[in-house]
Amino acid sequence: MVTTSAGILLYRVAPDGEVSALVAHMGGPYWATKDAGAWSIPKGEYDPDAESALHAAKREFQEELGIAAPDSDYAELGTFAYSSGKRVTVFVADGAGFEASPLSFGEFELEWPPRSGRMQSFPEVDRVEWMPLDDARLRLVKAQRPALDRLAELIAAAR
Repeated sequence: MVTTSAGILLYRVAPDGEVSALVAHMGGPYWATKDAGAWSIPKGEYDPDAESALHAAKREFQEELGIAAPDSDYAELGTFAYSSGKRVTVFVADGAGFEASPLSFGEFELEWPPRSGRMQSFPEVDRVEWMPLDDARLRLVKAQRPALDRLAELIAAAR
């Protein structure tokens, strides 16, 4: 069965026209020292038979960042596939005025160090930043980069 996820890609346009996206650095020991390919949009898994993709995206935003997704008009940007077959449906909204603080990151448990028998809690994400699309493209996991490209296309078409 294919894993389905949903997430929210917030963007904002600066007065000089530069577009930035809100992205999150993945938490936990594996990602602690990585930067390129270690960032993601706030997203998570859901059951499409039990919940709508937009509802799941908003829920996951709240769970990962500890703050409600902004009250905004959301549009479905598209569904993007990972090489593993996982699919993530991305919703986009204008995040102008949304401040990425203060945040209270959700946590997960992991046996760490491996095979130690000790469970530890780690944040799902350890920081969130607004960054220009070109910077975000270098830092996002590979499968999410097409969402940035699609966002850039839509903004260019609207100008």
